[in-house]
Amino acid sequence: MIVPHLRRLLRQRSVVRFGSLLLILALFGLALLVVQPDLASAPRLVDRLGPAAPVAAVLVGALLMVALVPRTLITVAWGALFGPLGGAGYTLAAALVAAALGFTVGRMLGRDFVAERVRGRLARLDGWFSRQSVLGVITVRLLPVGGFGLVSYGYGTTGARVVPFLIGSVLASVPSAFGYAAIGAAVADPDEFNWLAVAPASFGLVAAAVLVARWRRAERAHRRRAADTAPD
Repeated sequence: MIVPHLRRLLRQRSVVRFGSLLLILALFGLALLVVQPDLASAPRLVDRLGPAAPVAAVLVGALLMVALVPRTLITVAWGALFGPLGGAGYTLAAALVAAALGFTVGRMLGRDFVAERVRGRLARLDGWFSRQSVLGVITVRLLPVGGFGLVSYGYGTTGARVVPFLIGSVLASVPSAFGYAAIGAAVADPDEFNWLAVAPASFGLVAAAVLVARWRRAERAHRRRAADTAPD
């Protein structure tokens, strides 16, 4: 009697935690629709912070990504405030922190719920995430499947390993970080715009196409091996 009761209790707790995760995401989504930040005062705030501005940029950028603010918008804004190199660097550092936070929250609140209920194809997909390398994380990050923060939460609910996830998340963010930071810097100072700074963004598109093609070939090879080893 005790064991079934304990199992029911654990399942109920996993449902509550998963519901809390969904509630957090819903509140963040609502905040994106309601909150209107005062962007005009941002340059003055950066000046007042002085040497602490880079640290604030990383922490605030990470919190904004965790709150589901698109990384593209943050990168453009940081490029306008700190220049193309500073904006890209601070955004990448913020992306690392945000990926760690989102993954941790997703793992704590959603992993048990998902692990208890995945069956069939979803179980195979969860297994794929568990075996995923840095290259696999980069592939998913470059696909238009969701915002940076949302993907981080989602990864936490899978069996993915944290180190490949963090490394892949940062590497996948590099091309667009420099490109969008350069665009932001150009908006703030058009005379200083350098088109070569946007080049990494185009490399990111090419890399995405190559990685997706490799992933699809690997999936087809896996299906063929499974079919060959299946009993007659």
